[in-house]
Amino acid sequence: MEQIRAIVTGATGMVGEGVLHECLKSEKVEKVLVVGRRSCGVSHPKLTKIIQKDFFDLSAIENDLKGWNACFFCLGMSSVGVSEDEYKRLTYDLTMNFAETLAKENTEMTFCYVSGSGTDSGEKSRLAWARVKGKTENDLMKLSFKRAFAFRIGFLKPEKDFKNTLKPYKYFGWLYPLIRGVSNKYASTLSEVGKAMINCAAEGYEKQVLEVEDIIKLSKK
Repeated sequence: MEQIRAIVTGATGMVGEGVLHECLKSEKVEKVLVVGRRSCGVSHPKLTKIIQKDFFDLSAIENDLKGWNACFFCLGMSSVGVSEDEYKRLTYDLTMNFAETLAKENTEMTFCYVSGSGTDSGEKSRLAWARVKGKTENDLMKLSFKRAFAFRIGFLKPEKDFKNTLKPYKYFGWLYPLIRGVSNKYASTLSEVGKAMINCAAEGYEKQVLEVEDIIKLSKK
């Protein structure tokens, strides 16, 4: 099995922090490049960091983005209080610009995109975020990557020692065992998301769109 050389974005967010943590622990991952607008505050022998303020102009770091075989794209934002045009620019346009830059030089790359449960692949939902996420998923899968996957995460178990837990989880994290106890369709751990992405890069998966149940299943391989 080829060792994974992974680019991680969004490492200063809840999901990205969890994915980075799993990458640094995993024997399947040889090295990691974090690209972010500010430092993730983590040091590790496998880890290289690039501060990139403008994700719409990657010309200064294009050479640094060559030679990687996985990207775990965890950068994202809430649609609350944001116009649809602005949400599309910072979700679809930003993601596609980064992915297109990677695809030009890394045709053997597996691209894993953090999407969300409820995303609309048909791009016709009355919810703007669901349409935008659906279009992002669809268009990522048209690029010249070896493989591209959408990870539709649901409710996540917060980790008490992590720095970037979203505020709502600090108050409602206690719901996790109740939700997980009902079904594997709605909730997973950050560890499961990270392990599933690593296993997806290493071995692939039978579906390109992974729901929560798929994430849990793939994390155990």
